[in-house]
Amino acid sequence: MRSIIVVAALLVGGGVGYALWPNASQTPQSDPASNFEGGALADVLVPETLSQNAQIGQLGYEAKCAACHSANAAGQDGVAPPLVHIIYEPSHHGDEAFQRATELGVRGHHWPFGDMPPVEGVTRADVTMIIAYIRELQRANGIN
Repeated sequence: MRSIIVVAALLVGGGVGYALWPNASQTPQSDPASNFEGGALADVLVPETLSQNAQIGQLGYEAKCAACHSANAAGQDGVAPPLVHIIYEPSHHGDEAFQRATELGVRGHHWPFGDMPPVEGVTRADVTMIIAYIRELQRANGIN
């Protein structure tokens, strides 16, 4: 089983290395399903390095958010919006908006995806780290 994981990691790592963006500090991250319904809604540049908090947040995001909002917060066609979008800039949707959305759910109001249910199994501290990850992705994509 370990050899399968190692081979998969090498293939993924090689593919990412091959696809380096002309800007050496960033790598384009695109969802392979983006050509199909349910594909990514945004092209998200991921910084080469993330802060420690954002790295922790990335793990939480992948566990609790990516199923709907897709890899790297790129959104998913017909499912959920991209969080790397000007609508979610800090001055419009502050950190507390993300906290409240995960705790209480949110009524759909910017996008045609419907309501977001509460996210079970995450603490405020977990969401704080997830927000760090999302904000670093946003900054890398010119959303401040």
